[in-house]
Amino acid sequence: MTVEQFGYKQELDRALTFKDLLVYGMIFMVPIAPFGVFGYVWDGAQGMVALAYLIGMVAMFFTAMSYWSMSRAFPVSGSVYAYAQRGIHPIVGFFAGWLILLDYILVPSLLYIVSAAALAPMLPGVPGWVWLTGFITINSLINLRGISFTAKANNTILLAEIVVLTVFVVLGLIALYSGEGAGELTLTPLYNADKFSLPLVMGAVSIAVLSFLGFDGISTLSEETKGGVDTVGKASLGALLLVGTLFILQTWIAADLAQGMTFTSLDAAFYDTANLAGGNWLKYVTMWSTVISWGIANALVAQAAVSRILFAMARDKQLPKLLAKVHPRLKTPYVSTLAVAAISLLSGLYFNGDIDTLSRLVNFGALMGFLVLHIAVINHYCIRQKSRNFILHLLFPLIGLCIISFVIYEMDWQAKALGLSWLAVGVVYFIVLRVMLKRDVILHTQG
Repeated sequence: MTVEQFGYKQELDRALTFKDLLVYGMIFMVPIAPFGVFGYVWDGAQGMVALAYLIGMVAMFFTAMSYWSMSRAFPVSGSVYAYAQRGIHPIVGFFAGWLILLDYILVPSLLYIVSAAALAPMLPGVPGWVWLTGFITINSLINLRGISFTAKANNTILLAEIVVLTVFVVLGLIALYSGEGAGELTLTPLYNADKFSLPLVMGAVSIAVLSFLGFDGISTLSEETKGGVDTVGKASLGALLLVGTLFILQTWIAADLAQGMTFTSLDAAFYDTANLAGGNWLKYVTMWSTVISWGIANALVAQAAVSRILFAMARDKQLPKLLAKVHPRLKTPYVSTLAVAAISLLSGLYFNGDIDTLSRLVNFGALMGFLVLHIAVINHYCIRQKSRNFILHLLFPLIGLCIISFVIYEMDWQAKALGLSWLAVGVVYFIVLRVMLKRDVILHTQG
């Protein structure tokens, strides 16, 4: 399929292979993502961190399968926005896009704040806003250069992350079996009968799921991908399973090391376990790895993803048309890229020091978008297309729908209140768009 079949022009550069997409998804999720939020998941799950990540991976597996189904049917930029727009109704698509923007717009800010928090103990004299500005400037310049340049940067950073993670795993296991922490790998990080309760663990999953956000970002690059219609879906699932396995492995080791420890702070929890495993040098290596991985690598691809969603919504006249402008030489949505940079700076300054609230807010937007995605699969395939593939097009979306609904239900009330407030703003904007500006909700048609 080509974008022309859906009423669009091919403006972006089709340069990405399956490998590029796989690396992009892994970088977006960050193989060492638990380094930055381990303490919060530990606290929420009462030590059962590996269980929280396992449940998160299972939930995201069904979501990845729904992304595969919809990216196959509609290989265009826009992710959940495009899939709900075409799979259900244009109005539903608008609100799905609005909700997923809450995730994508705030993710870069969250990444910058986590990185600044990791830098604070090492360079306490440097204000947080300096780091925010520096990270945003670097990532914007790279993204403006073009998607091929971004892909090359991703390859180098991913290799470095894997090396650091391997060092922690090896030294962590050596420390465990030398008598540190629990003294060996135990089942406690997966299940502790004395502390287990489903609401407790699902509350922690609502934080852990932050680490999985990113495989869905692959779908925003559909118009820049070479290969068949299954390329995006295969890369999304592959990235999820690879990185999810690494999440469970590292948090299992860290949770056993942490048994009996008192953390200096929840922000520094993982770095304290790294210090126990390998000494002060490993503590600082993991800190700097978090800074580079979250503040540059992850934020880099997050900015690329959200700029594509803004581009897709703007060309459908759901956002200001200026955001749909593509640079004639670099083939990048440069106005959207710069807009994301400005929003990231403002929201980063506002939420600086409040990682927990911002992470839950980001997750609310993503999970609500995923709910709509599952409904779109059922509506498009089972109701419209009369699909007989009940496992892929009915059972999997229903399971994903139920798991994600429960995670949202168990989320912190403040996150839900803030998320619903964002949705209310979207309703007001939609009314202004339709009533005052007399602008229709457009659906470009095939042919």
